[in-house]
Formats: sequence, C-alpha cells, structure tokens
Amino acid sequence: MMKKMSIPTSKTSLVLFLCQIISALDVPLDLSQPPTITQQSPKDYIVDPRENIVIQCEAKGKPPPSFSWTRNGTHFDIDKDAQVTMKPNSGTLVINIMNGGKAEAYEGVYQCTARNERGAAISNNIVIRPSRSPLWTKEKLEPNHVREGDSLVLHCRPPVGLPPPIIFWMDNAFQRLPQSERVSQGLNGDLYFSNVQPEDTREDYICYARFNHTQTIQQKQPISVKVFSTKPVTERQPVLLTPTGSTSTKVELRGNVLLLECIAAGLPTPAIRWIKEGGELPANRTFFENFKKTLKIIDVSEADSGNYKCIARNTLGSVHHVISVTVKAAPYWITAPRNLVLSPGEDGTLICRANGNPKPSISWLANGVPIAIAPEDPSRRVDGDTIIFSHVQERSSAVYQCNASNEYGYLLANAFVNVLAEPPRILTPANKLYQVIADSPALLDCAYFGSPKPEIEWFKGVKGSILRGNEYVFHDNGTLEIPVAQKNSAGTYTCVARNELGKIQNEVQLEIKDPTMIIKQPEYKVIQRYGQVSFECIIKHDSTLLPTVTWLKDNDELPDDERFLVGKDNLTILNVTDKDDGTYTCIVNTTLDSVSASAVLTVVARPNPPFDLELTGQLERSIDLSWIPGDENNSPITSFVIEYEDALHEPGVWRYQTEVPGTQTTVQLKLSPYVNYSFRVIAVNRIGRSQPSEPSEQYLTKSASPDENPANVQGIGSEPDNLVITWEPLKGFQSNGPGLQYKVSWRQKDVDDEWTSVIVANVSKYIVSGTPTFVPYEVKVQALNDLGYAPEPSEVIGHSGEDLPMVAPGNVQVHVINSTLAKVHWDPVPLKTVRGHLQGYKVYYWKVQSLSRRSRRHVEKKILTFRGNKTFGMLPGLEPYSSYKLNVRVVNGKGEGPASPDKVFKTPEGVPGSPSFLKITNPTLDSLTLEWGSPTHPNGVLTSYTLKFQPINNTHELGPLVEIRIPANESSLILKNLNYSTRYKFYFNAQTSVGAGSQITEEAVTIMDEAMASRQVDIATQGWFIGLMCAVALLILILLIVCFIRRNKGGKYPVKEKEDAHADPEIQPMKEDDGTFGEYSDAEDHKPLKKGSRTPSDRTVKKEDSDDSLVDYGEGVNGQFNEDGSFIGQYSGKKEKEPAEGNESSEAPSPVNAMNSFV
Repeated sequence: MMKKMSIPTSKTSLVLFLCQIISALDVPLDLSQPPTITQQSPKDYIVDPRENIVIQCEAKGKPPPSFSWTRNGTHFDIDKDAQVTMKPNSGTLVINIMNGGKAEAYEGVYQCTARNERGAAISNNIVIRPSRSPLWTKEKLEPNHVREGDSLVLHCRPPVGLPPPIIFWMDNAFQRLPQSERVSQGLNGDLYFSNVQPEDTREDYICYARFNHTQTIQQKQPISVKVFSTKPVTERQPVLLTPTGSTSTKVELRGNVLLLECIAAGLPTPAIRWIKEGGELPANRTFFENFKKTLKIIDVSEADSGNYKCIARNTLGSVHHVISVTVKAAPYWITAPRNLVLSPGEDGTLICRANGNPKPSISWLANGVPIAIAPEDPSRRVDGDTIIFSHVQERSSAVYQCNASNEYGYLLANAFVNVLAEPPRILTPANKLYQVIADSPALLDCAYFGSPKPEIEWFKGVKGSILRGNEYVFHDNGTLEIPVAQKNSAGTYTCVARNELGKIQNEVQLEIKDPTMIIKQPEYKVIQRYGQVSFECIIKHDSTLLPTVTWLKDNDELPDDERFLVGKDNLTILNVTDKDDGTYTCIVNTTLDSVSASAVLTVVARPNPPFDLELTGQLERSIDLSWIPGDENNSPITSFVIEYEDALHEPGVWRYQTEVPGTQTTVQLKLSPYVNYSFRVIAVNRIGRSQPSEPSEQYLTKSASPDENPANVQGIGSEPDNLVITWEPLKGFQSNGPGLQYKVSWRQKDVDDEWTSVIVANVSKYIVSGTPTFVPYEVKVQALNDLGYAPEPSEVIGHSGEDLPMVAPGNVQVHVINSTLAKVHWDPVPLKTVRGHLQGYKVYYWKVQSLSRRSRRHVEKKILTFRGNKTFGMLPGLEPYSSYKLNVRVVNGKGEGPASPDKVFKTPEGVPGSPSFLKITNPTLDSLTLEWGSPTHPNGVLTSYTLKFQPINNTHELGPLVEIRIPANESSLILKNLNYSTRYKFYFNAQTSVGAGSQITEEAVTIMDEAMASRQVDIATQGWFIGLMCAVALLILILLIVCFIRRNKGGKYPVKEKEDAHADPEIQPMKEDDGTFGEYSDAEDHKPLKKGSRTPSDRTVKKEDSDDSLVDYGEGVNGQFNEDGSFIGQYSGKKEKEPAEGNESSEAPSPVNAMNSFV
C-alpha cells in the first residue's frame, strides 16, 4: 500500500528534515550491535526529598544489554538495598523514599553501564543531591531611623538553599512593595534606597524566599523604617552602594547569562549608564533591567570578555565602577565521536575533538575501561583525539568512550565500532508517496543500511537512465533532492542500493501540486468608530488540497466577539470600536504549504476633548490659555477652536473666540473690559469636532470706557416733520463697563447750526420732531458708560421725512410711431417740488374709444413706471384706429404727485382682424351660398372683402384658384356655375386701406344630379363591384400593416409632399424695421396653398384671435423698458399662405399617407 508523505517547503523545515533523516541512519535492531545509551538523568540532579528518586538509564543493543551501576566510583549492589529497584528491561533505578527512606542517604555520584557481548556503554556521572529549603535563623531586628535624603540598605540574607531561592519584598497585606529608580532590589536580594523620603516610613518591609523545587516560601521578620525630616534636605552627589570600590572582577561561563549590577546612593536620585571600554555592547543580546541598574548579556562568549563601566550621575556629580569580565568555557564539542559500522577487513577512525577555556584534556575508554588497561586489539591505534582502525575483524566490535574535561566541567560521549558483513537493505517503505508544491524542493528518502556501505543510485521511471547533473543533489544518507520541483518532475523514482554482498531497489512516487495563492489580499482600511469594515482574502489552490483559512489579530486569535463574522473569503467586523485597531492576518494552510497576507485596520474617530485648561499671564486686555490635547483617535488634530462665555452679560452662551493650528497648545487671547470670561477648547480633525473641554476658571476683566460706537447709524424721517435716528446697540461685552448709554447728536446740513444732543439708554432709536420737510441732517451716535466716552464717532447724512410731490410734470408730448406703439415725452419737475427722494415717473394711459365704432366700453387704465429722472418712455400694445388719453405723475418715497393734464392721441388704421365667421349654405348642383360676419376688430374702415376658392378632386389635387372682390357692405354671396358633386375650398379675409387681414377657410361640396346618383346606386349593388371593393380594402389593410411595421423600425415616408399639396394661403410677415412693428399688407405674389382644416359640424368657422396682447413697456403690470425707454420683446404672428394658382398636381393618396395621417 502506498504511504503518503508531505514534504515541508521552508528552508528551516528542510534542514530539520535532513537532520531527522541523518539521525535515523541507525543499525537495524535485528542485527547484532553494541549497546547505545538512549536516555539518562542530568549530570546535576537535584531531587525533591519528599518523593522517590528516579535515576534514568535506558539503552538499546542486540542482544539486549544488561545494566549495572556504580556509586561514588564503586559497584552499587542494588540487590542488597531493599529501597532500590531496577525497572524491568531497563537500567533505570527507583529509590523508594516515600516508604521510609531518606534522600540524604542516597546523595552521591552515580554511573550506569549497559553491556552485551559486543561491548559496554556508560552514562555520565550523575550527581544526586536532595533540595533544601531551610528556615530563617532567628534574629533581633532594630528599627531603622533614617534622615530624609540619606541612603539605606535593608538586608535580606536568605538561608542557603538548594537550589538558591527567589527573593522578593512584600508588606503585611502580601502586596509587592513598589520599586523605582530610587528604591530597588539588588541581585543579592537586599533592598536599596538611593535616598529615603518620608513616604518610606513603614513597619512591614518583609523579605520572602521562594524555593521552587519544594514549592515553599520562607518569610523574614518584618523590618521597620522610620524617616525623620531635617530642613533643609541636603543634596548629595552619587556614591556606589554596590559594588564597592572602583573596580571588581567577574567570571562567567560561555553560553550563560552575564549579569552586572551597579546601585548608587545620592540626592537627586542618580541615573545609571553602562559602557564597554574599547568596544560596543553586543547588539541584540544586551538588555537593561532594574531601572538600568542591571546590565544583562545573554549567551556570552569569549568575545564578551573585557572591562564594563557603570556611571552613576546626578546634578551634583558622578561616580563610576569598572567590572573586569572574564568568560571561561566548560568543554564543548567540535567533533563528537560517531558510531562506526565496518565490514571485516575495512579501515575506519573515531574522532573526538572539543574546546574550552582552559583547553580540555581528551581521554579514551574502551567498554568503560581506560584504553590503556583495556584488552589489546591489534586493529586499533590511539593518536591523541583519534582512534585509527585497520583491517578490523568481528572481534574488534566494542564501545569507546571519549572524555573531554577541564576545571569547569566535562563531556562524555559513547561511540561503538560494529563489525558486520551485511547485504544492502532499504529502510524506506516501498511505494512511499511524496507530495510537494511546484517550485519547491523535493526530498525523496532512501534510508539504507549495509556493510560494507552500499552505493546509492537513483532512476526516474521504470526504464529510466541514472539521474545525474546539477538539477539533482545526492545526499550521503541516500536522499535525492530536487531543488526546484516542476510539474514535469512528477513520476516514479527508483532508488538502487548495492555493495559486494548484494543489490536492492525501492520505488517512491512524487506528485507536484499547484501552490496556494491569495489572489485578493486584505487591504489597509481606515474606518470610523461604530462603522463596519470587511477584509477580503480570496484564494486559489490545488484542487486536490483542502485549505483552511484562519484569521488572526495582531498575531493572536480573533476576539471571542459576535461582531467578528468570518465568511468563506472575508472577515467582517461590525460596530467597530477602538480596540479593533490592529493588524489582521489571513493565513491559508494546506497539508503542503501555507501563505498569509496582512492588512492594518485603523479606527478613527473625532478627537477626545482637550483637558487641563490653564490661564496664565493675566493682563487687562490679554491672557494666555494653554491645554493638553486629548487622544486624536488615529486622525491628526488639524485645529483647536477656542470659545468663551461671558457670565456677566450672556451666561450659558458660548461664542467663537479664535482658532489655532492643531500643533499649537497655547494661545494669547485678546480680551474686552468688563467681561467675566470662561474659556473652553474644541479639537478638530478630519472626522469632526470633539466635545468641548471642561471650562477654564473664570477671569473678570476691569471696566473701561467703550472702545467703539454703535454701527449702522441712520437718519430717515417717518413723517414730513420728523427725523428718526436709529443705530445698532452695542453688545454686552462691547459696553466695557456698567452704565452703558448713547449720546445722540444732530444738526441740519449746510446750515450754521450747533449740534443738538440727548443722552439715552436701553434704546436704539430717537425721533427728532418739528423738522422741515426733507432736508439733510448730519447725525452721529456716541457710546458712553460710567467710566467715560467712546472715541468721537463719524457723521452720517440723513434726511427728515418726505411729503407728496407738489407739482405735475409739464409739456407732455405724445409721438405715435405706428398703430400699436407710441412714445411719450415730458419735462422733469424741479427737485425742490419733489419733497423727497425722486423715485421716477408713472404714465397712466387708457383707451377712450375705437374710431371705427362709436360704442364705448369700460375704461381700463394702464400704468407704466419709469425709474429715476427719465423724461420719456414707450407705450406698447395699443389698439389700432383708437383714441387714447394719458397723464404723467412724479413719484417719491411718500407717494405720487398730482397728475399732468390729460393728453389725447389717436392711433392710425391697421390691418383688420379675420371675419368673425364664414358659413356655406344651400348647396345645389352648380351653386353655393356664402354668409359672413365683419371682423370683431376692424382696426380701421373696411374697404372690401376678398374671396378665393378652388376645387379639390378625389385624389386631393387642387384645381385653379378663383379670386373675387366683394364690397365691404356685403354680408352674403351666391356662387354660381360650379361643377356638380365637387368639393371646393374657400379662403376669406377683410381689407382696410392699410392692407388685408388674416383669413379664415372653409370647404363645401355641390350635390350630384339624380340620374347619376341612380346609376351609382346600380353599380354599387352589383356583385362584381362589391367583390372588387372587398379586394381593394384587403389590399389596403395589408399595406397598412406593412407600413406600420416599417414605421416602428424607423422607416421614412414622404409626408411633406402631401402637406404641400394642400397649402394654405400665405401669411404676410411683419416688418421689424428699427425695432417697430410692421403692419399687415396685401400679398402680390401667390404661393401654393397648404391644406386647411375641416369645418365643424355646424359649418361655422370661428375667427382666429389675432389681437395682440398688451406687453407694457414700463415697470407696470406686464412690461419692461430698457434704459432708453425702448420696449423689450417683439410680436410674432402666423397666417395661412395664399392659395396656389393653376392646377398643380400633388401626390396621390396612398396607404403610407393614410397611415401617417392616422398616426
């Protein structure tokens, strides 16, 4: 059965994997081999005296080894001690302490020996010592009376334990005593005070010793400290409390932690600094502890030897101490001896190389016996740290021990020589499956054994050639490495192992998987507090691998919070809070690889309010305000807004004072007198404004005379004999003091008068009575209070009250421009008679009567206003041939003056309106009777009517046009000699001497004779005629459907031609010369007519409303004027075109045209 193995992809995992493979190349346990120690107790073994002592010694070998022990260098006969037993099939000793034995009786140095027929292996010397946690010795502790500022050392002196205890200081309530730069615990457990303060007085300074091995804590008697004060307290320069003197030495072993300490006394408390003379403190291995009083260097080496200087400094001076550090080294391996498997007749070596300070000595043992007295073996030769073997035989098998020792320790290593003759065997399971990610290293295992050592070859495929070249790496342990495995690297690989005794092969399988990728990584997000945020993590992976997605926050698990929603490919956080700020990582794991991507979430919010507002530098007109900004909540503060409250004038109302940049935390504020100020600060960032800070303390400024006067002073009369003076009163803080009043002064302008003044309070208006009508006044208003006047105010010009104008405009003249437009002129009135501000002139005009009719109607006056000192204006929208009256009035702020005498003017004739109706009655075979009404608006004296008509055949073609002039006093006409059964179209208008007016149209049909009608009835009853009509109707229906479809698809049809075939008589355009309106005139040229509209059922044509609507030219109800009085706008009109002469053909009716007219 194929076994599956996933190969790690990282370099670290690759090294570990190779090490595992190498360490696994042991002699198979089914072959004879000397013993190998596999487990043993530590060299320095401290045991709990309350528990059984277990001394471990495990070994393997073939045949299984037997075990024996020595104690303190002599044989330890466990059979003679009932408290000692050895575990079955093991060398581990169990000493029964819990059933009456004493641990102290078994202190000593123990060594285990594992032996079989091929040799003996020995363990380290294991020193057994029971732990000790003795009690403190009784001592009488006197209270410590210390002067304030002096130094103090409280000695702990814990009992000597095994191992040494952990020291800490607490009080009676079991609370750790606070430590600082001034008070701290030394490495020896003593409590050092650089200088004592009154708060150090207490009676419960207690030193505790915790013995971890026995889980016990011992307590020293409480120490009392009483601090007495002397004034003044004398400052002192630094003095070292520990170490003493100027120099000391320290020896530390390689690989250990070096701890150097300097604690100094002094007032102020000295600061400690460390340097290494002639070098730098090692980076990444140097740490400062205990408020920099302890220098800690981890994993020291010989290079860390040297002089280390600590310097204690305060404001009065400094002191230093030099510690000379020497790093020694217990023996450590350079090359440890390794097991040696040889076949008979082969050569080999065992190498044992170690280093240390001082340099260790090397000694060899054979099967636990010094090699010098061990049985001789002609195949071996000792050469210092090397044993050389030549032409070994099976009896050469043995276990050799190498001992490297100096004064600081020793190393002991076992290595056997096993002489075997064995054909190759492959230890890797057959058909093992390896799976790796593309572009990663692939390691195919071929663990083997054989003696002599087999040669290893690799092949790919069943009949592939041997693998060679740079694309492969062949390891000594048989592993084949493919540094960069590609898709084409997949397949079957064969490992072949051969020596002189035989050959064997094994196949393994390699599969290449697609790498796992994060194709949509989480992105950096900035979110406001209480918002919602989502991180995406969309992955792509090999279809045969099952990925798992894990989200981390700050490299730890997500909080257990229902606001965190983990989806298939996203992480959503609801109702985001400040604690959600951090780095979020998406980790995707498969059995073969792992990928991750991270993004930072920044939670922003409005800033927290500033705090600790402080007022300094108080002056009469300024003060300094400072504050401490609150948390900006990840969005930089851009500005601070300062507001103030005036508790004297507007309590509870906060007003804007100023704004400063966000980098500023102090500001000088300008103040006004007589204001009880409080200030608050608001921080502003991109998100918004913070809550206001707590108010500052209040500050009342001194009173002063006002700095400013009221604004917006005005003098305007409300009646013809008064002057109303108004102003904007000062606000409370502008008063600068109590008793705010206003001095109001006035005098008539351009008259040598003295100022008249009054003083008022709590008002913003004063009325001066008895003034002349509308004369200019100089006015000023000055503020004052109990402390004096404000600066002299500026003067403003006002006027007393207005009265109605006294006179009317004179010399009113009217110039009629055309039948609907006139221009009016007048002379301006003298300004003195206006008695107020001249606002303009109003023109009143109205129609008296129409000259073509003597009937009167309701008079509707119209008004046009012309602003300013204008002396002319245009009157638009007049009716032609009418009589009008007008007058002009001057206007001021009080109202209108008297009207000028009425001026009469008349408008000339114009073209008439259309006839009021046109009826066609009494149709016969060859005649029609026409009746009409005169125009509602004749606009002059009618001179005649014009009638035009033309026939229309069945194909809607127009026939020749006939024109008839009719006297103006006629109201009917009988047309004779017409064709029977024919449709005619009629065009009818009226004329004055100015020209023709708009026309109305009508259509009518003459009747057919009875004989023809009977013949038509006979034809209509024939069957063939009925069938023909049905066929035509069906064809038209089909064509209509086709046209409708084409029209919906955007087809175009000749609609215009049909319209042109029925043109109306032309409409004469209006003239637009010089901005005036043209009048209607007869057209001499005739153009083709357009088709007119059908008449209603009563065959009465209603007249078209051609009356021009009035658009007033002034600022009256309906009109506007330009500055020159010209009217803004123009008239436009629309008439039917003249009928065409002759019989012009038009397009025949078709389904297309029918469809167009239908739509």
